[in-house]
Amino acid sequence: MKTIKLQDGERLEARQLPRQGVLPANIMQVAQDIVDDVKLRGDEALREYSEKFDGVKVDDFLVDSKLMDEALSKVDSEFVKATRKAAAQIREFHEREVEQSWFTAREDGTILGVKITPVSAAGVYVPGGRAQYPSTVLMDCIPAKVAGVDKVVMVTPPQKEGGISLYTLAAAKIAGVDDIYSVGGAQAIAALAYGTESIPKTSKIVGPGNAFVAAAKRIVSGDVGIDMVAGPSEVCVLTDASADATVVAADLMAQAEHDPLATCYLVTCDEQFAIKVQDSFEKLLSVSPREEITRASLDNQGVVVIASDMEAAIDAVNTIAPEHLELHCENAMGLLGKIKNAGAIFVGPWSSEPLGDYVAGPNHTLPTGGTAAFSNPLSVEDFVTRSSVICYTPEGLMNDAPATQTMAQAEGLWAHALSAGLRRKMINESISSYDGVDLGDINRIAWPQDLKTPSAGE
Repeated sequence: MKTIKLQDGERLEARQLPRQGVLPANIMQVAQDIVDDVKLRGDEALREYSEKFDGVKVDDFLVDSKLMDEALSKVDSEFVKATRKAAAQIREFHEREVEQSWFTAREDGTILGVKITPVSAAGVYVPGGRAQYPSTVLMDCIPAKVAGVDKVVMVTPPQKEGGISLYTLAAAKIAGVDDIYSVGGAQAIAALAYGTESIPKTSKIVGPGNAFVAAAKRIVSGDVGIDMVAGPSEVCVLTDASADATVVAADLMAQAEHDPLATCYLVTCDEQFAIKVQDSFEKLLSVSPREEITRASLDNQGVVVIASDMEAAIDAVNTIAPEHLELHCENAMGLLGKIKNAGAIFVGPWSSEPLGDYVAGPNHTLPTGGTAAFSNPLSVEDFVTRSSVICYTPEGLMNDAPATQTMAQAEGLWAHALSAGLRRKMINESISSYDGVDLGDINRIAWPQDLKTPSAGE
């Protein structure tokens, strides 16, 4: 791992981090071409891309729902038990996020509020490349169901033999997925965004994927809602010498084994402890079945930050703004208030990050690449819309219309002011309809007072 040693008073700079930044132009162009093609040719394009990229000829993209039921009986019973436990705890956590519509009334009778409405349909992308991710099925589908989404559809790449992982199918059944479509890549995102002959258009698309999937999500964003443009997995462990070096090494490797581009950060004030952690890698890598991927991630993307003191270490963590953060040190809970930027925070030595990946309850779809500084984990809020509700009484209108007209006049928006002014006149003069009514000085109805407009020099 690359080592950055901060001197007294020195701060970690974002430019020192091994982040790729925006998606490469060549990937964006390929994704754009695929999205445009699917918009134009629908299922025909999907079949061609499935054969080209997945090596599978697909006649019917819709997966028979019976396969989900059959999967539950075919997979190991311990997996089913674990998945049901995870699903229950994920559901329990997200049920606490549900927001109700609310209304409040002023003394003049004006009613204001927010109306909460689930999106009509949500599309969930579940990867199927280097590994199968039934946990992603749970994390991305259950919040949608808790939010009240009527139709939750899942897309996932077919495996070489043309089927879908039994673990993924079983998780989909437990999570309550309505329909599954056997298609992956940028083409699947396009199908969810615009619809094809077989696949319905959705209102929101969530879920992780490779660079082409991320690029496609960025392209369709605006035509459809997305959760985020996710990059490679990342973890940051803030630690002191009280931690066990082997455990910390395993925690870092738990992210490194996802992908050669996964990024691991170790932040500590103890340089000797950092050396012990790196020595532990070799011991653990020698028995890891994912050694090649893990080693590539640690060698090329791993970073050790040696800070001068704990305050500098925490500042470095906030600069990194990691997807996952472990506070693996003494008085971990006491440090929590100082953490500003992190997708998920694992507090104390017993809070293993993989617990959050699978069963703890909070969502594991998290902001990556430093975006935790301004964005949030996937939640029920991602699957609803909020409509402001405004209902005025005549008394309320008379209270607020003058200020409305004054502000509209200052902005030069005549019809804005007139809209409120006409209602004032109706109330003041008991006019029930303007049919046949002489409006007289229409400008005075819109702008009942003269505003002094200051000159540029005043």
